[in-house]
Amino acid sequence: MGKLGKKIRRKQQWLAESSCCFQNQPKCTMKYEWRKSEKELYLPKAKPAKVIVPAFKFISISGEGNPNSSQFAECISVLYSLSYAVKMTLKKISDPPEGYQDYTVYPLEGDWDINAAAKAKFDGTINKDDLIFTIMIRQPNFVNKAFFEEMLAVTKKKKPQPLLENARFETIEEGPCLQMLHVGSYDNEAESFSKMEAYAKEAGLERLSKTHREIYLTDFRKVPVEKLKTVLRFKVKCEA
Repeated sequence: MGKLGKKIRRKQQWLAESSCCFQNQPKCTMKYEWRKSEKELYLPKAKPAKVIVPAFKFISISGEGNPNSSQFAECISVLYSLSYAVKMTLKKISDPPEGYQDYTVYPLEGDWDINAAAKAKFDGTINKDDLIFTIMIRQPNFVNKAFFEEMLAVTKKKKPQPLLENARFETIEEGPCLQMLHVGSYDNEAESFSKMEAYAKEAGLERLSKTHREIYLTDFRKVPVEKLKTVLRFKVKCEA
């Protein structure tokens, strides 16, 4: 009975600590891990699959040009500066918003397209200088626009950066999509997109546009090119 009693007490303690997450209490001792809790959206298999992506909140910034440029790197820096300002401030304040729990910052995402001039003369190849993008980092549901604007003002004072003026807080709903995991160089993504489009045709799904979403699960600065992992996604609709 002694061992059984200890097991029961440990179980009760675990339930007491975790219950705040399910009851939306202001503070939660458990850290929210998107890799564990949202595998369907962020850790798909390396084969096409349909997914419904609901509305989420994002800090985002738009631009155009080659993603290998210094300006693109600065856009990424702005997003991470703001996202970590939000996370660390929430962790420190005594009166966090309802539903708050500590969390792992979400991965960098990007919507990609080409400009109108490039579309007019498109021949099947893409010049990276013609790219237009919106890159973003998702925020937890308990973060709102007012709090984002507070963090934006703080970040402007601590880390002045002209591109901060272009950062915005928005809600994006992708809805029905097709996605898959792409492993390897970004320059080889066309191979994965070909598989996705073939699957869409067989499944009676229509790709809505050539604009697509990328979610970067690995850091290209630290991971060999052949091991890069990127979620590729585009919007679809079912044929009538």
